[in-house]
Amino acid sequence: MIRLLLADDQTVVRAGFRALLDTGDDLVVVAEAADGGQTVELARTTLPDVVLMDIRMPRTDGLEATRRIVADPALAAVRVLVLTTYEADEYVFEALRSGAAGFLLKDVEPDDLRAAIRTVAGGHSLLAPSVTRRVIEEFARLKAPEADARRRLEPLTAREREVLAMVGRGLSNDEIGARLLMSPLTAKTHVSRTMTKLGARDRAQLVVTAYETGLVRAGEH
Repeated sequence: MIRLLLADDQTVVRAGFRALLDTGDDLVVVAEAADGGQTVELARTTLPDVVLMDIRMPRTDGLEATRRIVADPALAAVRVLVLTTYEADEYVFEALRSGAAGFLLKDVEPDDLRAAIRTVAGGHSLLAPSVTRRVIEEFARLKAPEADARRRLEPLTAREREVLAMVGRGLSNDEIGARLLMSPLTAKTHVSRTMTKLGARDRAQLVVTAYETGLVRAGEH
């Protein structure tokens, strides 16, 4: 079973998601939280596989809650999936930087929501929706790469930078392998090494890094 923690300050929203998710054979809601502080506390006591995180909550918001969860070694296996009402929510970009595995709009279709949860619970990032790339591009566009950001690439080999750029453009391991004339397994190894060197939690953070450092520019594909 995939254990879920619902974090949203609106009771009716949490009830709606619970009704949708508790019907799945492999999904179970183990707790609900109304603000970020409570979310972190419940994450520590219930150890869910996935937190469905609203960003705009009172007191401690979802952004700070995401940071705390990602920073806690005891919660290393907990994945955060951000739910937002707006495609261009500026906080979504910060949530991805902070370690969220991806995000969905709250009007997502039930089957797509369940599929997204299973994807994230399986250790993958939710980067497929074009809206994710649009958010990253938009906020990367507003901030030119700084020297400090570029220095983060120094530990990478030329090949690893090439792989990082392709991850930033949304390519899968199979697609990276095809472009670089290597097997998908070798491409996966390069991605894993890049994540280790950059201290990235998952591919979502690699995408953000690719844009922040200027390795990929907004509008490039």
